[in-house]
Amino acid sequence: MCPSRRLFRQERLNTIIRQLQEEGRVTVTGLSEDLGVSAVTIRGDLAALERAGRLTRTHGGAVPVPLGDGALSFSVRQSERIDAKERIGAAAAELVGDGEAIVLDSSTTAWQVARHLLRRRDLTVLTTGLYVALELLRVPGIAVLMPGGPIWREAACFVGPWDGDLLREVNLRQGFFGGRGLTITEGLTDPHQGEAELKRRLVATVHQVNVIVDASKLGKVSLAPSASLGEIHRVITDRDAPDAIVAALRERGIEVVLA
Repeated sequence: MCPSRRLFRQERLNTIIRQLQEEGRVTVTGLSEDLGVSAVTIRGDLAALERAGRLTRTHGGAVPVPLGDGALSFSVRQSERIDAKERIGAAAAELVGDGEAIVLDSSTTAWQVARHLLRRRDLTVLTTGLYVALELLRVPGIAVLMPGGPIWREAACFVGPWDGDLLREVNLRQGFFGGRGLTITEGLTDPHQGEAELKRRLVATVHQVNVIVDASKLGKVSLAPSASLGEIHRVITDRDAPDAIVAALRERGIEVVLA
């Protein structure tokens, strides 16, 4: 049955993922009828979701990504563009002083930031990433806070809404957030709806939002929005960043650091 109104693209993508989770498979024909759009539109949606690592396309439809798929694995992403991420991590860590309270998300670039914070003292870090937390727990001068809730296995991070009181009880000066894509129109986006939902909550809590993405993420859009361009204060990326995107970010008042 067609919906009573034409859905926005993001609503269609969410509906496709929800149906995939409930039924274990989707078809182009079925989605076209259910959502009231053409088969061409549905194929484009499935292609976007596949690029974001949310499903695997098949002939005539799609199935879920197999558990442990390399496209979503932290260990696989950890080995990509290592030099650029290490430089970004070092540049980001320079912004953090002793005694601060900050947020680090679960990205592999945030893990690099954590590695460069190990000499800080009286630092409090709220993180959604298990690998980030384990890195920070190596030293006694850093207190680590983590939310509760479901864990996304492939990314080794907490996802979903966070209804606890902790965010109202701490003064988080700045946050460092990675992502799978950053564009002028869509802002920062992520492939997992639950991860993006929690990240949006954290972005709204910190006083200063730092986006930490290597140049390969610039100009790309993933499934779910996690921070609008208007919420971002600074982008820390590497020297391979396209000049046009760097200029466009700076024109909008966003500081860009090329590490």
